[in-house]
Amino acid sequence: MAEDDAVIEAEPEQEDDAYLLNDRAVARIMYAVDTEDRERLLEELEPLHAADIADLLEQINAFDRRRLIELYGRDFDGDILSELDESIREEVLYTLHPEVLAEAVRDLESDDVVDLVEDLEEDQQTAILDVLEDSDRVAVQHSLTYPEYSAGRLMQREVVMAPEHWNVGEAIDYLRNQDDLPDQFYHIILVDPRLKPVGNVTLGKLMASRREVLLTSLVEETFHVIPVTQDEEDVAYAFNQYHLISAPVVDENERLVGVITIDDAMIVLDEEHEEDIMRLAGVGEGSIADRVIDTTKQRFPWLAVNLVTAILASLVIAQFEEAIATVVALAVLMPIVASMGGNAGTQSLTVAVRAIATKDLTGRNVWRVIRREVLVGLINGLIFAVVMGVIGVLWFGGPELGYVIAAAMVINLVVAGLAGTVIPVILDRIGVDPALASGAFVTTVTDVVGFFAFLGLAVVVLL
Repeated sequence: MAEDDAVIEAEPEQEDDAYLLNDRAVARIMYAVDTEDRERLLEELEPLHAADIADLLEQINAFDRRRLIELYGRDFDGDILSELDESIREEVLYTLHPEVLAEAVRDLESDDVVDLVEDLEEDQQTAILDVLEDSDRVAVQHSLTYPEYSAGRLMQREVVMAPEHWNVGEAIDYLRNQDDLPDQFYHIILVDPRLKPVGNVTLGKLMASRREVLLTSLVEETFHVIPVTQDEEDVAYAFNQYHLISAPVVDENERLVGVITIDDAMIVLDEEHEEDIMRLAGVGEGSIADRVIDTTKQRFPWLAVNLVTAILASLVIAQFEEAIATVVALAVLMPIVASMGGNAGTQSLTVAVRAIATKDLTGRNVWRVIRREVLVGLINGLIFAVVMGVIGVLWFGGPELGYVIAAAMVINLVVAGLAGTVIPVILDRIGVDPALASGAFVTTVTDVVGFFAFLGLAVVVLL
């Protein structure tokens, strides 16, 4: 064993040593699992954050995952469950001993429990809810009645509030006498007699003020109340737009029912960014931990759509078979026009989809953005038209082919800028996710227009 330890310690230092879950740490952890050395495993996992341990469980295979969890035993931290990717969370829940699972879940905040159980089967939901205290179980069940992806699912029920007529001393005494305060909170929410939130007081201002100072004199200027049914994407936008740290959540009667903190809002924002990137690539919500069959199902529909669009482009080419047979150079240059148009369209599309997601692209500025993208396409088209015109002349010896590809380049890049902006805007207006569907349409437009412009001009000029 000592020799194995020496081998592990002798491995070269990694550049990412600042990140505790490096290759050397993983090797030591898996060695402890292989030798069933629980004491050493706990020693290796102790300095790691719950998110690091979740990353480790996602990286190793199912067999090693089960062995590690079983050896970890009763020390398994509930926060690991909330950090796990959904694709393996259910597997980990099944692996955990019921008593270990019960203890892990009891340590979680209500919003983390909601996130944990909302996607599980009913029998697993029941198993987890049964281990909670009555008050916590009722709070979680109530949160689950709200629409999916709403503020009601995102909020935590543990709220620190105080009557609006209190002073600093009364608030501090109240906090000191509470045994069940949230693990993390940033504000005291002031409420009127109807439990309607009227303001936030930061803990910093509270601790820096004299006891006799009224809480109402310490409220923050920025105060944003979130309806319980508001979409979580709009919640994340509000946190990012107004630089919120936490915000009270109210029901239909404007009564305080929960609070959302910045960590949960930023998770949503990060998930939205990741989702947009994945959907732009046509891979849905895939993960590296997904099974082969699940990944295949996610990718197949958009590959099928791409096949249809490719056939459409091929049909355009088929209309000019004689021209291509007569002037073989057309077959050589065709991919250049289509490729340039596709790339230009993707650039405009990416900017437009991101602007729609951040609410920067609205009805008030949409025409200005469209005009800008078209002008950018025109300028780039003219520049590359000159380049390709010269290449066409030098390569094939005559100016006519250079003129054709130059004109086709200008046309396709202008259309690419237009399609890359207009298509996601139209899809968004009709209720279709532009990140999911825009790519296929933009590619189709640029391919069809590029081939038709290039081959059509070639027929007119060269034949």
